[in-house]
Amino acid sequence: MKKFPISKKFRKGDLVKITAGKDKGREGKIEKIFPKEGSVLIPSVNLYKKHVKSFEGQKGGVYDLPRALPFSKIALICPKCKKPTRVAFRILAKEKVRICAKCRKEIDA
Repeated sequence: MKKFPISKKFRKGDLVKITAGKDKGREGKIEKIFPKEGSVLIPSVNLYKKHVKSFEGQKGGVYDLPRALPFSKIALICPKCKKPTRVAFRILAKEKVRICAKCRKEIDA
C-alpha cells in the first residue's frame, strides 16, 4: 500500500481539533499550511506574546501572535459525522479523494 505525504491530509479551511498541548480540546480552521516544516497555522490558537519596540511611527507594545502547530497535534473534524478523525484516501475515477476513517464518507464532497 502506498503512503501519502501527511501534508495532503490537511487543506486550508479545514476544521481541526487540537489533540495535545496547552490548547488541547480547542477547535479552529486552518489558515496556512507549511508542508516542509510539517505544521499548520490556526488563528487564535497557540498564541504567544511578543514585545515590540516602537519604531518609525509604528506603535510598540505587547502583541499576541499565533505560532504554527505540528500535524501530529491536530485531528481533522469530519464535516459529516462531526467527530475528530484520521484521513484515509480512496481513488475514484482517476481522482484521489479524502475520506473519513470513521464514517467512510467523502470529506471534499
